[in-house]
Amino acid sequence: MPELGNTPAQIAEYIKSRLDKSDTRTKQALARLDELEQKSDRGSYDGTPIEAKSIGAQFVEADGLKDFADFTSRPSRFSMDIKSTVTSTVADSLIVPTRDTALLLPHRELRIRDLLPTINVTTGSVEYPRLTAGPSAAATVAEGAEKPEAAMTLDLVTVPIRTIAHWIPASRQVLDDAPQLRGLIDTELTYGLKFVEDNQLLNGAGSGTDLSGIYTNATAFAAGAAVVTTPNKIDVLLHAILQNALALLPADAIVLHPADWVSILALKDGEGRYLIANPQERANPSLFGLPVVQSLAMTVGTFLVGAFQASATLYDRWGVRVEVSTEHADFFTRNLVAILCEERLGLAVKRSTGFTKGTFAAAIVDLTS
Repeated sequence: MPELGNTPAQIAEYIKSRLDKSDTRTKQALARLDELEQKSDRGSYDGTPIEAKSIGAQFVEADGLKDFADFTSRPSRFSMDIKSTVTSTVADSLIVPTRDTALLLPHRELRIRDLLPTINVTTGSVEYPRLTAGPSAAATVAEGAEKPEAAMTLDLVTVPIRTIAHWIPASRQVLDDAPQLRGLIDTELTYGLKFVEDNQLLNGAGSGTDLSGIYTNATAFAAGAAVVTTPNKIDVLLHAILQNALALLPADAIVLHPADWVSILALKDGEGRYLIANPQERANPSLFGLPVVQSLAMTVGTFLVGAFQASATLYDRWGVRVEVSTEHADFFTRNLVAILCEERLGLAVKRSTGFTKGTFAAAIVDLTS
């Protein structure tokens, strides 16, 4: 091997000789690797299985790498081709699968809260005065005569704030290592809470820890003196709207189960033409200028017509909260956390005559009698 000289030609010759030697050693390393691969396929010469070396072990033991290490002060490069059979176990540990978006369970539309006026409160209950008898002594008065005295009667009504909540256990590592999964948990917990809220606002029994729901407090449909020949569901809803109007609380929305709305869309005239829907267009969910809100919280075959803005109020004590804590049983020592989702709210149905409810079957009979 030539000595490192001082002239450019001597330096170039020295570098070339070192690179040639590195290339030779690399070829020798590859030959040895091919021989090892053949031995691993058929076992060693004496029949003893050869222990497979990891890629890292093969790399650090390669002769070409040693030459490269000896030549750190000059530009050079070392590379080594690895031939190895990847088993299913190895593949599982090395290959990261593509993560698609989460497949969620179907969610129903939650619509009842949107119909109500909402007030934020900071106490555990809400009081409001309710006028039960207004001043009614007004009359015409002769000149110089004494004016009549009137009186009003007020009741103080207390609305309790109720709590809706649920929680699930989860691994702390999952929450730390998979932010997407944590977001999924939070979203599903929130939906589960709102699902119960939607049903409570409409159908809460008012007993125990339940809200006192709108349908529970609504006034029953009564056709009065109206008689309709072969009435249908549209006739029923029209007379329910009239009942609200006569109670001096004009309706601002109609709530139906989706199946009942579809049955209304399917109504046809004597020539087979749809009365409301055009099959080639998206039907606007409204009747007589009022929006029709479709809710699965309604029972099939029932209806609710109401003055929602004037007759009920939702009180929000807490919005939805999602909290994480290890303070549950032995969760701290097991690296588990409890994920809690809750809200606190109250509902006041201030005017029961502002809502008209019933079943279509009974109301149709009422209209024909």
